[in-house]
Amino acid sequence: MQQKSHASSWFLNPNPNIEAKVRLFCFPYAGGGASLFRTWSRGLLPDVEVWAMQLPGRENRLQDVLIRDLPEVVETLAHVLLPYLTLPFAFFGHSLGAFIAFELVRKLRIKNGPVPLHLLVSGQRAPHIPNPFPPLHQLPDPDFLEGLNHRYSHIPESVLQCKKFMQLLLPVLRADFTMHETYKYKVDAPVDCPITAFGGLQDPEVGEDDLSSWADQTNNAFTSEMFSGDHFFLECSRTDILRAVAKTLKLRCLMS
Repeated sequence: MQQKSHASSWFLNPNPNIEAKVRLFCFPYAGGGASLFRTWSRGLLPDVEVWAMQLPGRENRLQDVLIRDLPEVVETLAHVLLPYLTLPFAFFGHSLGAFIAFELVRKLRIKNGPVPLHLLVSGQRAPHIPNPFPPLHQLPDPDFLEGLNHRYSHIPESVLQCKKFMQLLLPVLRADFTMHETYKYKVDAPVDCPITAFGGLQDPEVGEDDLSSWADQTNNAFTSEMFSGDHFFLECSRTDILRAVAKTLKLRCLMS
């Protein structure tokens, strides 16, 4: 099946804003979809328009072929986004989404595209830091799920027991973890935009040192901030995160 290659397939804009002065493009974690960001515009500045990435195989793209290669995703995104980068913009990515957002900034540089006002990365070690965890994506289904639950404890038992839902979720999770675990960082010059890194105080996977190493990836300003919660602090600390994002975007707009 041929992949759709226009922005309306790859990004959802739940609350169009013709008065927008800034566009915030959001990239979810492995297994997640654009719906994770459907209410974000309510917690941001009124002149910020939120666009959320929708990878194939989930939500409104259930029939689209899954992608397991991060460079392929980034190449497609760099193509479909260019017409929508006419306003000042920023990227926010959580976990897998942080790597996608980071590589997209670098891909736009190669294509002589515009530079984001800011790159916000969340729940992810810096890309040049080796992954200390054994890979899960090639394990048989039972071991794959056990590994996910051991590492994240995030899949509810009710979901695990629903065979129909798991038939939809498992391939998506495996594709995204393949993308994540086979991602290979290539040394290149730091990006030109500022970077802010967010982390969870109780996150067993990404510590403060992992976050602070993102400073090596920018020749501009770097800041980091920790929030209450584990690897999915994006959900339990949503209000605080949105406040921090709004503050960052306001500051960048004033400085631009």
